Amino acid sequence: MTRVLIRPAREADLEAMSAITATSYHEVDARTFHRSRADPEIRPPARNSKWIDRTRHTLTTDPEGCWIAEIDGRVVGGAISRVRELMWIPASFAVTPECRGQGIGNQLLAAAMHHGRGCLRGMFAASADPGAVRRYRLAGFTLHPQMFLTGVVDRDAIPVVERVREGSASDVDLLNSIDRQTRGAAHLSDHEVLLDQFRLIVCERNSGSAYAYVDEAGSPHLVAATSRRTATDVMWEALASSPPGETVSVRHITAANEWAVDVGMAARMSLHQSGYLCLRGMQPPTPYLHHGSLL
Repeated sequence: MTRVLIRPAREADLEAMSAITATSYHEVDARTFHRSRADPEIRPPARNSKWIDRTRHTLTTDPEGCWIAEIDGRVVGGAISRVRELMWIPASFAVTPECRGQGIGNQLLAAAMHHGRGCLRGMFAASADPGAVRRYRLAGFTLHPQMFLTGVVDRDAIPVVERVREGSASDVDLLNSIDRQTRGAAHLSDHEVLLDQFRLIVCERNSGSAYAYVDEAGSPHLVAATSRRTATDVMWEALASSPPGETVSVRHITAANEWAVDVGMAARMSLHQSGYLCLRGMQPPTPYLHHGSLL
């Protein structure tokens, strides 16, 4: 019988873990969602580099939440998770295809969940893989189907948005305050990683505040707000920054965030379904579009 070793993850495991997660079903980009699980999209090098940087950060902040499955010295799976205030957040979870169905995933999940044993809430994004979804439900998570928008933004539909500005590291206290009001826990040091990887835009008004992290294509990767109006405005600002003719994606939209669907419809983007937001001890955050791994 093959002996599986579940051990703490190390920085030396990052390349092996990135290779395993790079072709996982939940890593397929929204623009290539039509590919089959047998022919997944390989994570592009630039995106892979960002995954490694995020995971290295988590190894530093939450070593007790990061675990590796090893067989005969070969990495065959891993679970990366973090605790932010009173929220447990699994960031990556994957097992190589040939090792699935052997209980390795359950062992990794149990090790990672021990890290979050004192947390009141849990939150993570999951693929639609039936086996994984069953495992998360049995672990006590509620499953909330996610949607995503994709397409070229109709430039004529973009409204004039006021009082949205460029953000910086000096805004982190504001960002953490918005986080606590929307998802019940601040991102804390995760904002350092997000600031390094994305453009930050911020909206501050008497009626509410909002922020969004946006990539070079104009796709928002995290939107948090204290009102739907400010959430809508920063999403429009993000879409407006997309180069003409560029395909934009807005992922991780739950039914609680129909305001985002309305923006996408107005921008002439198409709507699709993809995976689940898994929650424990909380309702779907709103107005909020989470980041895929930093949540």
